[in-house]
Amino acid sequence: MNKPAVQPLMPEDELQALLAEASALTPDERVTSFLSRDIALPHTGQTAVLITLDNGEDHTKPNTLGPRSLSLYNEALNAALARDDVAAIAITGKPFILAAGADLKALGGLTGRDQAVQIAQLGHAVFDKLHTAPVPTFAFINGMALGGGLEIALHADYRTVSKAAAGIALPECFLGLLPGWGGTYLLPNLIGADRAVQVIIENALSQNKMLVGPQVAQLGIADAMFDGADFLADSLDWAGRVVAGEITVDRPEIDRGEGWEAAVRRGRRFADQKTSGAAPAPYRALDCIAAAKTADRATAYAGEDAGLADLIMSQELRASLYAFDLVQRRAKKPAGAPESWLARPVTKVGVVGAGLMASQLALLFLRRLEVPVVISDLDEERVAKGIGYVHAELDKLLAKKRIKPDQVNRYRALLSGTTEHADYADCDFVIEAVFEELAVKKEVFASLEKHVSPECVLATNTSSLSVTQMAADLEHPERVIGFHFFNPVAVLPLLEVIRGTATDDETAATALGVAKSLKKNAVLVQDAPAFVVNRLLIRTTAVITKAVDDGTPIEVADAALRPLGLPMPPFVLLQLVGPAVALHVTETLHAAFGDRYPVSANLEALVAAKKPGVYDLTPEGKPYVSDETRALLTAGDHPSTADELRTKVEEALAEEIGLMLAEGVVAAPMDIDLCLILGAGWPFPLGGITPYLDRTGVSERVLGRRFLPKGVATLP
Repeated sequence: MNKPAVQPLMPEDELQALLAEASALTPDERVTSFLSRDIALPHTGQTAVLITLDNGEDHTKPNTLGPRSLSLYNEALNAALARDDVAAIAITGKPFILAAGADLKALGGLTGRDQAVQIAQLGHAVFDKLHTAPVPTFAFINGMALGGGLEIALHADYRTVSKAAAGIALPECFLGLLPGWGGTYLLPNLIGADRAVQVIIENALSQNKMLVGPQVAQLGIADAMFDGADFLADSLDWAGRVVAGEITVDRPEIDRGEGWEAAVRRGRRFADQKTSGAAPAPYRALDCIAAAKTADRATAYAGEDAGLADLIMSQELRASLYAFDLVQRRAKKPAGAPESWLARPVTKVGVVGAGLMASQLALLFLRRLEVPVVISDLDEERVAKGIGYVHAELDKLLAKKRIKPDQVNRYRALLSGTTEHADYADCDFVIEAVFEELAVKKEVFASLEKHVSPECVLATNTSSLSVTQMAADLEHPERVIGFHFFNPVAVLPLLEVIRGTATDDETAATALGVAKSLKKNAVLVQDAPAFVVNRLLIRTTAVITKAVDDGTPIEVADAALRPLGLPMPPFVLLQLVGPAVALHVTETLHAAFGDRYPVSANLEALVAAKKPGVYDLTPEGKPYVSDETRALLTAGDHPSTADELRTKVEEALAEEIGLMLAEGVVAAPMDIDLCLILGAGWPFPLGGITPYLDRTGVSERVLGRRFLPKGVATLP
């Protein structure tokens, strides 16, 4: 079974020279090996070469693809192609992982556009050898396949996927890149532009959504799917049948008419919605997808080379790589954390309160810790409502097949309710989620202390109140700690862990251990009003609501931050949080910090009128400001333009962050960026707030200095 001859993208001598030159740029690359072995191909009596990607590390350190790894891949392919006894070539990965894509550290070290073009060209030239091979080529997607890892597979003639595989995606646009080793050409020409836009744009910009094996097969990316246990054997058997002519792979015809353009337009609207034009990557990717409709392979790859090189040498990518490193590294080990061996075991958890937040917490503790959880409230009716919420959410997860029936039964058996704090006596960790009032929370902790052991951690989910004051009157204030989740609890990964003045290392270590078990990214914060995220969001809201009080139209104020590409406009966020909560936190911060946090008369009016925010919704769900709401608001005669207001917000944030760092609220600017990325959804191309303020010159204008050294989160 031979294929038509196809001209290679690059002469071999030129490719070898480029590989050698690029490899010298990345001496610290974690090299992935490409291990070849001969396989007797079933049903044919012929030989196949199976190439396995393996960097020699366990599954926690995925295979990555830098210049030196590409050189080894090229050698493995050349060796297989030089033989005349090979009937097929197949690639797969070490257990659970094909490859996690390009070596991002290597990309971040590039200092010139010519180097970036070389990296793009090298990936194309090496990967394309699967396409130009004279024998059938196969990719067996046995697990994680991200970016370049998936693109390796796309270059093969045929693909199988494990039913158990997870973490399959083209996430480049999320990081500020585009799929630059063939993805924007191969994927739409394999599964159509509509589905390709879903994978490349919509999934990537939706918090980096990834695919699992069955979805990969359903989309048509893989031609066959097999169970994980016998995946390799079944894939080889299937490949043998293909080579023997027993199986013919029929793929649906691609819509190359209006549907292609419609998909690209949909992608642009989605990118506008998610980034407001602040990130160039999705738009460059869409340009490449649009061109892939008619371009030949070489022309399409040249377009990817140019797009990838431009993006690699952009400020947005450097900010994205900085943000990615924060999430992958700093978030795993919080700065200032005590030694983990100080943590005490947690075998039972208590949740005080049975409202929505408390019920979400109970569900999270059940699913992640799988220990008994007891919730309480003032009366049986409220307790029953909280338990009912958890049961209903478990049923939803079961219906979506995200958990199994035996897990539902186990979680239900582990959950109990009470109206008596005495039932927390054998708990190791109790978290309160009651009304945001200091006196109420102090009363709860005073009652709990009568029943729990001195080692039991008492955690508060407060969003703004002082942990130190909450613990002040207790016999054991050292075991009180802040444990501030973000709503929705199951989705947002940030957990602010707040040390009070008396909090000891054992309590902090236990809390951080629990956070890790909950699969949350913890940032250790010193006790200060509103901590990190809320302090900065409320400072932003305070500037914007004051501008409205001064006469700036709501529509102008709400659009002022749009060029930053933030997840939602300020007044949409206010609608989500609720005016009453925003007012309460603003009053707390006003009491602590004075006029930096003015209390808006219009916000007070919204709360007094019990309005959910400034917006009502049309029957179609479109927000608008009603005449009734406008009548509540008063406006001065000093309006700001959108640009003026954005400048005011940026300068206010620079001032506030400078003060927070001086106060020691967190260890470094990186922790503030991490909090905003994980807790407020700030986009990766911003890199958090401090790189943005450095790049735009705001930090130096306000503080006389940068937050980060030059070259950190910016081009050298």
